Amino acid sequence: MLTLARGIGFRLVQAFGLLMAVIVLNFILIQIAPGDVALTLAGEQGSGSPEFLAEVRARFGLDQPMLTQLWQYVWNVLHFDLGDSYYWERPVMDLIQEKLFATVLLAGTALAFAMTVGVLLGVFTARRPESMASHGVTLLSLVGYALPVFWTAIMMLVVFVAKLGLFPIGGMEDPRFEGGSIAHVVDVLYHLVLPAFTLGIIYLAYYSRLARASMLEVLESDYIRTARAKGVDERSVVYRHALRNALIPVVTIAGLQFGALFSGAVLVETVFSWPGLGRLAFESILRHDTPMMLGLLIASAAMVIVANLLTDVVYRMIDPRIRVGAKR
Repeated sequence: MLTLARGIGFRLVQAFGLLMAVIVLNFILIQIAPGDVALTLAGEQGSGSPEFLAEVRARFGLDQPMLTQLWQYVWNVLHFDLGDSYYWERPVMDLIQEKLFATVLLAGTALAFAMTVGVLLGVFTARRPESMASHGVTLLSLVGYALPVFWTAIMMLVVFVAKLGLFPIGGMEDPRFEGGSIAHVVDVLYHLVLPAFTLGIIYLAYYSRLARASMLEVLESDYIRTARAKGVDERSVVYRHALRNALIPVVTIAGLQFGALFSGAVLVETVFSWPGLGRLAFESILRHDTPMMLGLLIASAAMVIVANLLTDVVYRMIDPRIRVGAKR
């Protein structure tokens, strides 16, 4: 128990240090990047006079030295204040909270779909490595992994929306919808199908190949041969003994790729007009909204840290050697 508490405390210290590094590094990068938020706001309001530009810079503290701005921002973040958006003129925290559920729903669904189907395909191809079906799945996995996510999203709209008319063109729900809570959930899930499939198909291809390679290695282990020699049913050998160990590298990669999943959500949410953090990030970049961009970077870093902590928990569930090591 003491070892576990020390491990958690060490991870929390690491997480705090990582967040501080993310804040400082991204603040500096955004500050030195080309563009001026004062000019952006002046162009949208149709006033580019020097007096107006000076007023905007003074209102948002942009006339202060960069180190002064950095210190003030870090101090505000430590007090759970991410500032106000330059464009929307609302607290960044409120805007993130409004969009967070949509992104978590999309990314979580895509990840669950990719891991579940990918692992099942990997197990299937590993059990029959020389079959035509195995080669076909491997080929499709390569094609799926090579396709750019934005191209896949556009093709999904062309085929399943424009041509077949099977799914809505975008959004998270039908604004004309009127019905109860269950019907509303069904409507949201209906709008979720294409974005989640588009985002998940790339990772599905990756997880299927990773699961296949891991299963092929595990199936050649001594304890698997021993289980088969004892007459254990083949289904039990594969799904009870082999799969559990084969999942370890898959879980590792899933935790590490959560940040990439968020970056892919930016493109998917933009194409499908999904009202999440990705679309909000795209709009804030176009408008050079520094507090909004920094807030989104902090939120994405926090989600990656949480994902890695959950990965450690799953490790303990699927690998008893970690639990034994912790007890020692």
